[in-house]
Amino acid sequence: MTTVYEQRTAPPVPLAPRRSPAGPLLALLWAGAAAVVGLWWTDTGTVVGAAGWLTGAGRIAGLLSGYACAVLVGLMARVPVLESRIGSDRVARWHAMAGRYTVCLLLAHIGLILAGYAAQDHASLVHETLTVLLDYPEMLKASAGTVILFAIGVTSVRAVRRRTSHEFWYYVHLLTYAAVFLVFGHQLALGNDFSGKPVATAAWYALYLGVAALVVWFRLLAPLRLNLRHRLRVESVHREAPGVYSVVVRGRRLAELGARPGQFFRWRFLGEGMGWASTPYSLSAPPRADRLRITVKALGDHSAAVALLRPGTRVWAEGPYGSLTADRATSHHALLIAAGVGITPLRALFETLPGEVTLLYRARTAEDLALGGELEAVARWRGAQVLYALNGPQGQRPDLSAAALRATFPGLAGHDVYLCGPHGFAQELYTQLRAAGVPDRRIHHESFEL
Repeated sequence: MTTVYEQRTAPPVPLAPRRSPAGPLLALLWAGAAAVVGLWWTDTGTVVGAAGWLTGAGRIAGLLSGYACAVLVGLMARVPVLESRIGSDRVARWHAMAGRYTVCLLLAHIGLILAGYAAQDHASLVHETLTVLLDYPEMLKASAGTVILFAIGVTSVRAVRRRTSHEFWYYVHLLTYAAVFLVFGHQLALGNDFSGKPVATAAWYALYLGVAALVVWFRLLAPLRLNLRHRLRVESVHREAPGVYSVVVRGRRLAELGARPGQFFRWRFLGEGMGWASTPYSLSAPPRADRLRITVKALGDHSAAVALLRPGTRVWAEGPYGSLTADRATSHHALLIAAGVGITPLRALFETLPGEVTLLYRARTAEDLALGGELEAVARWRGAQVLYALNGPQGQRPDLSAAALRATFPGLAGHDVYLCGPHGFAQELYTQLRAAGVPDRRIHHESFEL
């Protein structure tokens, strides 16, 4: 056991984006945006006067907002190749960014169009707003969809999200589908760029229908097939540490899931008052042909209720997702750094990751160490090492500075480092690892702080 008590502080820097096969997808998304701008450009003649400039800018903002809506929904579809190759955390951040772009473009579209129409009709902005809202086709539905999108945007603001439950945020975000459906008709009914242009209209339908097909397949049909085929049920629940419980889930032919150590599923426990929430939890042991195990820390109503699950409870799962797997390894030497419940995916990797592996586990006290007995057993079995970084008797934090890391782990710059824990911890450790000379390409992390 290693416990170091020197207090230190270091200004964290943001976690760097990982290198991943994201380039082609980003190029495709930007090409789509360029095509939208091209559609507007070819359909725009000579712009005359303030009204023309305002309505022209409003049109391009509206087109880009409509395109961003499709991207927004596509990134919610949980397409396996994106979730596993690019990373669920990165896809989540792209989705959040697309949401911000959508709301901003939508605000610009509304303000610019109304101002342009008011200038063109020599009317007040209030009069023009009422005219557009009440007299134009599809506008009432579009307005309802816009209100929903704005509500989703408000609940996504970090300060608001921290004050609401995950379940509330989750269900509000499901309304994105309804919002996009409500505004779609308006785009074609009032979009001058589609009127009398069958090719552009067909392309827009193809975009939205393609995204809808991804959602139906990967968020409805694939999970339905998975759960009907594998028949998951809770087998047992075990206490691992204060407020930390492991849940063993039994099912049929689970090897066919293709789950790998380090990945996670989204879990819905049917019954016990928990069936209304779908929550991501990582596998905390290598998957077996008949069992999966997760380990959960009580951080909210849903996670706290996990301790009360009864054997036989039906389970609805979606996945596997995540790219914190052995596929990322580039070296024969690996250092796993976990904090708190971040030990769960690294516990599975600690048993299965090839090469020479060391695990550093950060916790406040020895009581807070979850799965400690298993970690020691795995270390003995594979000849690996487990080190613990605990607070001192007076609450002093252990020294995890770049110098301490280099001294404890010789040749650290040549290691693959797998990092999992609370966002602040991961951010700080990333800073220290980079200062210790570890290249960004060797620091593997997943973070869901949006």
